[in-house]
Amino acid sequence: MNLGNRNELDGEDMKIKVDVITLHAVQNYGSVLQALATQKLLERHGCEVRIINYIRENVKYENLLETRSNGNFLKKIILYPNIKRWKKVFEGFCNEYLNLTEKSYTTDQEFEEYPLEADIFCTGSDQVWNSKWNLGIILPLYLSFVPADRFKFALAASFGQEKLSQEEIEATQKYIDEYNFISVREKSGKKIIEEQYKYSHAEHVIDPTLTLTGDEWRAFANNKKETKNYILIYNLNRSKEFDDYARKLSKKTGLKLVRLCNRYDQFYRPGKSIIIPEIIDFIKLIDNAKYVLTDSFHATAFSMNMNTEPICIYPNEFGGRIESFLQLTNSMQR
Repeated sequence: MNLGNRNELDGEDMKIKVDVITLHAVQNYGSVLQALATQKLLERHGCEVRIINYIRENVKYENLLETRSNGNFLKKIILYPNIKRWKKVFEGFCNEYLNLTEKSYTTDQEFEEYPLEADIFCTGSDQVWNSKWNLGIILPLYLSFVPADRFKFALAASFGQEKLSQEEIEATQKYIDEYNFISVREKSGKKIIEEQYKYSHAEHVIDPTLTLTGDEWRAFANNKKETKNYILIYNLNRSKEFDDYARKLSKKTGLKLVRLCNRYDQFYRPGKSIIIPEIIDFIKLIDNAKYVLTDSFHATAFSMNMNTEPICIYPNEFGGRIESFLQLTNSMQR
């Protein structure tokens, strides 16, 4: 498919239609912001972008209570207010800022009826190809529903792992082979594509959130940078060692701790709790902090982008995402 002469043939106002599938429908600040950044990046290049409203079965709001509680009645009571707030914050943001398809899709059968009206189909960024994070291989994230003769590309896709099993390679090989172009977010992802899948070439690129400048994110959040005397904690993986380090850092620097909590029951942990803030406040809190203490890839990326000093602690799993970014930016001292 030759797209290079499209404007010459159809007129300069004709935009290329791109449908993107990614992990936007989750309760995670970085995930929804990378989806927005992907949309904006493609729009800047003259594309008409549509985000496929793909929602995993276990993260649907009507299923979250059972998914997160594993049937435990006490956990259900604790989780219920979180789910109400998550729906308002995360789903509300996606509905307002993302160009979502009118229909949502979950199962392979539903994707069989997906309207193939776009010129190009894209697997977006974030941990789309991380079978551990996704609790299994999700073939629509490999564009399995798109015929082999359509133009497909991956934009900053992530495996979140250093190496895949041979079984996973065999289950997904045919879909990887159908991509016209693949870019990945981590150095390890490039190695997986080229050495395990034997795909000819993969580009190692930055996360889409970094294609917008700090000032652009600042303008989006309507924030004027004003560095304040606090350490922002954004900790996705509960850890006593992490909390102990935060207390020591606060004592050493004389700065107060502010914790961005993504659950109500995290209020008791060190620092002043800001519980499930709006997505825009995630940007503001990072922008105005003196330091950001985190085990989150996107909190690290936003900190660097907005000239706030990150202090990174690798999580037990999927820490390679942060390490790859720090290597890429020559910032391993972080």
